[in-house]
Amino acid sequence: MATPLRVLIHGGGIGGLTLATALARRGHTVEVAELRDELDALGVGIIQPSNALHVMREIGVLDDCLKAGFEWEVLTIADPAGNTLAEIPQPRMGDAPSNNGIPRPALAQVLGAAATAAGATIRFGTTVAGLTDDGEGVDVTLSDGSAGRWDLVVGFDGIGSPLRTRLYGERYAPRYTGFANWRVTVPRQDRVRGVVMSTAGQAAKALLTPITDELMYLGAVFAESEDFRPDPEKAHEQLKERLPMFSGPVAEALAAVTGPENVVYSRISQVTVEEPWHIGRVVLAGDAAHASTPHIAQGAAMAVEDALVLAESLDAEPDVAAALDIWEGRRRPRAMWVQAMSRAVLKQETGGETTPEEDELLKVGIPGAAHVLVKPY
Repeated sequence: MATPLRVLIHGGGIGGLTLATALARRGHTVEVAELRDELDALGVGIIQPSNALHVMREIGVLDDCLKAGFEWEVLTIADPAGNTLAEIPQPRMGDAPSNNGIPRPALAQVLGAAATAAGATIRFGTTVAGLTDDGEGVDVTLSDGSAGRWDLVVGFDGIGSPLRTRLYGERYAPRYTGFANWRVTVPRQDRVRGVVMSTAGQAAKALLTPITDELMYLGAVFAESEDFRPDPEKAHEQLKERLPMFSGPVAEALAAVTGPENVVYSRISQVTVEEPWHIGRVVLAGDAAHASTPHIAQGAAMAVEDALVLAESLDAEPDVAAALDIWEGRRRPRAMWVQAMSRAVLKQETGGETTPEEDELLKVGIPGAAHVLVKPY
């Protein structure tokens, strides 16, 4: 696109900041409306698989991500006592590393600094209060009372996306899967040099994921009622009660959890926007359009792929409408495949009833999925 655009991004998470950097580096005017007062990402750590790291290279922050995180190449499968059952090398996309574990707050700081350095503006403590799309542009009023006109508005505002509600009402509200994710940051054990996954049949799965030289996180998924919330004073005890079948490194990690303050609990929900992801000049991306379960570690990777492909599409096409059509045509099949595969793995691991379509996906398996996803998007 020959003429630089004015783009408002609603949400300063991983996908939104990636898009802000990619667009600003291409000469577009970019502003990010972020409801939080600072980039203090919630959660513990995150896995950046090779396809996500390829995007980080494209926007110029790969080295910063690797410096802030812990690079690894082999997935280890272990029994409940921590004895190694298999070691599975992880594939690469081009010459990007296989995987990087990184604390979420560190990644937020890397991406925020990159967006600002590229020329994007991050407006904290603001959200969209009103918008009108007249076909030629979008007039937006923010919650701080400021107003502006934009060529494009992009909703990277997460699984609970307010922008999605504005566009579609409650038709695509998050659907709870019946499972929740427990995570907690602990000191990294020397033997944990990549993800270590231990299973105890279909009763429980625990993962140890290195995120720095000093830290790793313990993650576990369990069936939980929709209204369950951990006791703020006993969350660490409730987590330990769910993992009595593990010894070895998982038990050692649990022993390091002495209080509830670092335990992070999140329900696992899905979002599938079945209608077009854009209406006029307003578009949804990342979890706002296609949130998945975390079972193949591709949620954030899909968001940053969305961001890079959108920036490329806006470069290549003559107008915004054409760019959005091309972008969604490229992204929807891949994102929907990830969502379906992730849900199928969740069912397989927890004894749920799978559909014939999910059975076909499961023949690919997690290692096969990793190889599929390091092909160009």
